[in-house]
Amino acid sequence: MEYQSSADMNGVCSSKLVTEYLCRNGFGELTIESKKLPVQDQSETSRKKAEDESRLPALEAAYTTILRGLGENTERQGLLRTPLRAAKAMQFLTKGYHETIYDILNDAIFDEDHDEMVIVKDIDMFSLCEHHLVPFFGKVHIGYLPSKKVVGLSKLARIVEIYSRRLQVQERLTKQIAMAISEALQPAGVAVVIEAAHMCMVMRGVQKMNSRTVTSTMLGVFREDPKTREEFLALSKNS
Repeated sequence: MEYQSSADMNGVCSSKLVTEYLCRNGFGELTIESKKLPVQDQSETSRKKAEDESRLPALEAAYTTILRGLGENTERQGLLRTPLRAAKAMQFLTKGYHETIYDILNDAIFDEDHDEMVIVKDIDMFSLCEHHLVPFFGKVHIGYLPSKKVVGLSKLARIVEIYSRRLQVQERLTKQIAMAISEALQPAGVAVVIEAAHMCMVMRGVQKMNSRTVTSTMLGVFREDPKTREEFLALSKNS
């Protein structure tokens, strides 16, 4: 999907011009001149992989201790490799600790004379609650008002991935995503809304199956201008 200039769209919409993108099946990169950012070094990737592998035995032993503490027989067939599998799964679910936005943005920020709202919504998000180590998951809606720079659309979803693949609380996750986009693009404003279900409220505790938690972070014009904020909230809710 390509950006259109205001001139191209004047005949299409008489209201405030809005470019809206639904994050459902991924996005192609924009074919416009890019600004280079630091690319993650291969040696750094290898170092992080080696670091994970060096920590694996300790994690595996910890899961073995947990299973035995629950009264399980870790020598039975079904559990023989469970500590190792669980250790690898936990490393994957927290791989965001090893990543920064510059690892994934590299050449995907572009100089573009586009100053209308861009929205990517319905980004699937999975994370782990840092209080109980159980999942919370839902949708992320992101909007930003460019200031002569735009980003490849799939990169917004990757930013969500970086910060959600950590032990988190939803409030902090929402703010981290917004601040990362603001730092990378220096836009006129950023808006992030997350709606999620928390398994710590469903599987345990109050056990409320249909509860949802909604958090938002508004920066720049989205915080200062009620009309801009309302426009984003209205568009992010539209199916």
